[in-house]
Amino acid sequence: MTSHIRLRKTVLSDLDHFYTFQLDKEANYIAAFTAIDSHNRTAYLQKYSKFLDDPTIHMRTIIVNGLIAGSLAKFVMHGDTEITYWIDKPYWGQGITTAALTEFLTLETARPIIGRTAFDNVGSQKVLEKCGFVRIGTDKGFANARQAEIEEYIYKLG
Repeated sequence: MTSHIRLRKTVLSDLDHFYTFQLDKEANYIAAFTAIDSHNRTAYLQKYSKFLDDPTIHMRTIIVNGLIAGSLAKFVMHGDTEITYWIDKPYWGQGITTAALTEFLTLETARPIIGRTAFDNVGSQKVLEKCGFVRIGTDKGFANARQAEIEEYIYKLG
């Protein structure tokens, strides 16, 4: 079965879906660098609703066969342009994130752009590599989802 994938501008009602996606324990663990309290719906919606109109943040919703499947965003942190994405677990391993990120990178032209992933998030590493990102280093950070400091890999495009 071939999936029809498209991106659209993220709207407020999408945030409820994104909140639900990140409640999955396995997904949260793999993402590692998540919110301090991922179960606080009010805090989640307050934080991300502010991003919708922020001109420095470029958010898109991933639609697969008419259903919300995930999100992508470009943001700036400490002077670096970075990318983040989240795909709902039923869509893992189908090439959807790679296809969505490939399309997103045609819309978002800021370069260089940085991607970060937990050292053991092989799926995310493959997505970045398939989209042309090159691993340029490592860092350590506190992973709220794991309640521990872990290594993260840093990738760069352009």
